[in-house]
Amino acid sequence: MARQIWLLRHADAEPHGTRPDHERQLTSRGERQAAAAGMALAGMRVTFDAVLASPRVRARRTAELAVAEWSDHTRPPLQSYAPLDRGFDSSAALGAFAHVGARNRLLLVGHEPDLSNVIASLTGGAADLKKGGLAALALAGARAELILLLRPKELALMAARVRQPA
Repeated sequence: MARQIWLLRHADAEPHGTRPDHERQLTSRGERQAAAAGMALAGMRVTFDAVLASPRVRARRTAELAVAEWSDHTRPPLQSYAPLDRGFDSSAALGAFAHVGARNRLLLVGHEPDLSNVIASLTGGAADLKKGGLAALALAGARAELILLLRPKELALMAARVRQPA
């Protein structure tokens, strides 16, 4: 299997100016989006070597809520990763594997425009990663192929299927 980087943008958060930016929290909608992302990932049976989150409250909480939806035996370590705070780029994304010793699949939880810039830099194409949205890249050296791009609405539909299997 090719190494993969999965990117989860923090879910809906309090408006700018509500409190200092690093302390902005998820809204109730954002909490639902984060949990839905976790359920959707569980439904896809995706497992990760590690989950790295920006130290900002809204990203860390998004990661916590998503990971909480996974069974104990598929739950990887969740770590705060300072480079995701601001100015995160493709070299930092590729370097994240070395940081955690990940072999195959890594989930990064962060912010815009950084995550979309990582997608564009590694794939050569633009992507609009919505709040609470998810993207996956299959790596081939220093380049990548976009293999998945889901909006929060699509993740919520997938999560609903996980909650109520056919």
